[in-house]
Amino acid sequence: MAQSDGSTGGMDFSAAMDPQKAAELSANVAKMFEKGRKIWETAVAAQSQQEAKPGQLDPFNTANAFADLWRNMLENPKDVTETTLKFWSDQTELWRRAGLKAAGAKVDPVVCPDAGDKRFKDAEWSENAVFDALKQSYLLTAGFMMDAAEVGSKELPDIERRKISFFTRQFVEAISPTNYFATNPEVLRATLEEKGENLVRGLDHMLEDMERGRGQLMIKQTDMDKFKIGENVATTPGKVIYRNEVMELIQYAPTTENVRARPLLIAPPWINKFYILDLNEKKSLVRWLVAQGHSVFVISWVNPDASLANKEFVDYIAEGLFEAAAVVLEETGADDLDLAAYCIGGTMTGSALSYLAQEPEHPLNGRIASATFFTAQFEFSNAGELQIFVDDEQLDALEDAMSDGVLNADKMASSFNMLRASDLIWGFVVNNYLLGKEPFPFDMLYWNSDSTNMPAQVHRYYLRQFYRDNALATGALQMGGRTLDLGRVDIPTYHVATKEDHIAPADSVYRGVRLLGGDRRFVLAGSGHIAGVVNPPASNKYQFWTRDDLSFPENVHEWRKSAVETAGSWWGDWDAWLRSRDSAPDVPARTPGAKRKTLCDAPGEYVRRRFDL
Repeated sequence: MAQSDGSTGGMDFSAAMDPQKAAELSANVAKMFEKGRKIWETAVAAQSQQEAKPGQLDPFNTANAFADLWRNMLENPKDVTETTLKFWSDQTELWRRAGLKAAGAKVDPVVCPDAGDKRFKDAEWSENAVFDALKQSYLLTAGFMMDAAEVGSKELPDIERRKISFFTRQFVEAISPTNYFATNPEVLRATLEEKGENLVRGLDHMLEDMERGRGQLMIKQTDMDKFKIGENVATTPGKVIYRNEVMELIQYAPTTENVRARPLLIAPPWINKFYILDLNEKKSLVRWLVAQGHSVFVISWVNPDASLANKEFVDYIAEGLFEAAAVVLEETGADDLDLAAYCIGGTMTGSALSYLAQEPEHPLNGRIASATFFTAQFEFSNAGELQIFVDDEQLDALEDAMSDGVLNADKMASSFNMLRASDLIWGFVVNNYLLGKEPFPFDMLYWNSDSTNMPAQVHRYYLRQFYRDNALATGALQMGGRTLDLGRVDIPTYHVATKEDHIAPADSVYRGVRLLGGDRRFVLAGSGHIAGVVNPPASNKYQFWTRDDLSFPENVHEWRKSAVETAGSWWGDWDAWLRSRDSAPDVPARTPGAKRKTLCDAPGEYVRRRFDL
């Protein structure tokens, strides 16, 4: 530990001078050079097998945006100059206080990390004068770069401003001193204590990740060997009762004597595997719903290969959502059902309901009693940071990545990881490669790493029609000869947005809710895209906001002003809402596959398919 007088003590470098320890350190350095050579060869070999394509040097099409930024700064220097002068003033004050601290004085910091910033948790960052000054200098520099990017781009188009902000943040997070051996006190301490063995292990981990990624660095986020689908994740008992090319339909076994007459069908996103809703006994939304007396059915989307390259968005509706709903109604004998959908599954469901509203002869018309949407967007005018990946140049470049008819799982996973790079990229660089540790077993990160491929046509349609063109919200989306109109969806709907969502921002979800007809209930939950949804009541975590006033002000901030905050999970509110719209008496519990032959036990076969090994 550092000494309390603010000196640079606390790190015992003398240990490295011991002849025996120095020899061990030297031997490990030699190993590091050898392993580094293998990593370099692996990367070069992979690169040499890839045909150079236009856009590879600028895959995210940032050059034009940053060129406009520099031009705007030169033409309007006043605001940037003021930001720069404040930065140097703060830096001068920092070095004044750092000198006092090194001399033993107690001084307040010029700048502190955000409350949730875990990078600087090691005590040396605060107690050691050198590392404290390095930390604060970085934080000032990071703040200056973000501020300069903001003021310098304020006259630019919105998409360029967001792109500049996003990639400036990527750079700022990449240059954090926590990410590098020589400027991270925890890594330096571990290296001295372990005589460099931590770095040797780290290079082994890096080589394994590069081999697993076929020459690309595929960072391991959790101990993948600690989890097995059907054994300690996705464990709620049930049966697969139907299967086609795009999905398996799971019916879960009841745990109550009687169940609601109206069954519940859940459509998860096909961009991930469904078991985020069935992680384990304590976190499982599926298991909780079954315990409340719901007959629960879940679509498990296929993890597609090139044989499904011709599948389109409408196929996922017709062969996925509609076919699953028809099977549920046939299996249960119910007059109607409740739908629930998550993320992109909700965007699909909203489109499907808009289509059904114009097809009175469709077999499912009138048989969808209600729809619930978890963090689902219909209006994409400002749809979060993923939108920076969908300009025309990037979409054209993406066509090359989908040349075999599917988008490989790792491509989309990398984009999602960039949204939280400090946690999902750099945190693991430090842990796995610099400290040489194995990542901690965590079921949610196991699911996050268990990504899926996507048929090229489905992904292309989704990005262009929704993210780029906002066609559903603007009344320009065509399907089956119909122009979709969300205002014609008049069934009761329940919507969950999450306060800290970086994928489907709460205001974006809210704008889509305002476009629908019918009885609507909007709920704002605490936390983010995953934890805000997967929040069981027993955890006593977070909170949610509701409003009994059925009016919908212009934006979610106005809505929240008169909303009521309730501690804990929104799950109970949803259950009560579902029951309040269903007056039918309960029926005896339904055995999975009572009317059709079951195919296998839950969680089925499609969910086990992986293509990264």
